[in-house]
Amino acid sequence: MHFSSLLDRFKEPETLKMAKMGRALRAQGFDITDLSLGEPDFDTPQHIKDAAKKAIDDNYSHYTPVAGYLDLREAVCTKLLRDNGLHFTPEQIVVSTGAKQCIANLILALVDKDDEVIIPTPYWVTYSEIVKLAGGKPILVNTSFENDYKITAKELEENINSKTKLFMFSSPCNPTGSIYTKSELESLVKVFEKHADVYIMSDEIYEYINYVGTHESIAQFESIKDRTIVINGLSKGYAMTGWRVGYLAAPIEIARACDKIQGQFTSATNSIAQRAAITALLSDMKPTMDMLDAFRNRREKVMRFLGEIPNIKYMLPPGAFYVFPDVSFYFGKKTKDGDLISNADDLCMYLLNVAHVSTVTGAAFGAPNCIRLSFANSIENIEKGFTKLRVALAELS
Repeated sequence: MHFSSLLDRFKEPETLKMAKMGRALRAQGFDITDLSLGEPDFDTPQHIKDAAKKAIDDNYSHYTPVAGYLDLREAVCTKLLRDNGLHFTPEQIVVSTGAKQCIANLILALVDKDDEVIIPTPYWVTYSEIVKLAGGKPILVNTSFENDYKITAKELEENINSKTKLFMFSSPCNPTGSIYTKSELESLVKVFEKHADVYIMSDEIYEYINYVGTHESIAQFESIKDRTIVINGLSKGYAMTGWRVGYLAAPIEIARACDKIQGQFTSATNSIAQRAAITALLSDMKPTMDMLDAFRNRREKVMRFLGEIPNIKYMLPPGAFYVFPDVSFYFGKKTKDGDLISNADDLCMYLLNVAHVSTVTGAAFGAPNCIRLSFANSIENIEKGFTKLRVALAELS
């Protein structure tokens, strides 16, 4: 069977691959502890579920505008002004089937063959693959542990050229949890001001999972707002991963282009999920803050557990719900069966098959010396997973 060459341009996301393998082992009866998936283990708050039930009873069962219901897009504008001080109109908002589709819409609307897209590493696994899918060229810029894995203005300037079309980044970052301060964003903006043809994509899906202070969006800077696209959604902050609601806020020409792209792929997001999203965006944020408190407590536990594992390097994540330790000390070591651990991929497979802990290789995020560990799980499972992980690493020689 001959498939399209498109399939050869990109890889399956390692996060989904590891989840699939973990499920397969669990189905065989193994006790798999999941430290891989970026999904809050909380249920959607009751008031949001009630809004969805009401929407069903009120017969919101028909096609909606491709970009989403007008009152949902108005709710997004209200949220952006309330929480971020950003002024957008409903015509600048496109609601999609998750933030991932927002990113895909944007890349397909902006990036042409051989256009370069600057992506600081570590980065979310899908960024580079969607760029490749569009025929573009990801330019991966390695950041440093010493700078909390954040790109500097100097590193950005060194990688921009006449072929650069887009800059993609997230804050808080998946997988590192790093957060850009206002002054750090301002230094990047000064570079962008000298390169008027470069667009900026700011992925802010982890906005509410911030342990250190106020979220800062690069879209606040007027000098680049006409080429900045904000990506966000309801999965992380509202425990609505399965509802698949994301949104994009952009200059109106870009929003229209994304609307056109989406119209040929999925059309609109699920109508019931949209109605629930309005309630989520406009109502009480206490459930979100309660989740943040729980994540903060888990983060403290994880720091203690990491401190009990020798020869790894890690930082305290200021946001998101991941830790991203450098585990390269264990490369070159062997298992009890004599198998060589050559890299992070091997280490993750060892941890899955021997320790029965699901993790994600840092190579998928552009950082081959690291692995990603999620603490979007119960304290009991986190402690269980880190105990198994510590024992398995100690058995390597």
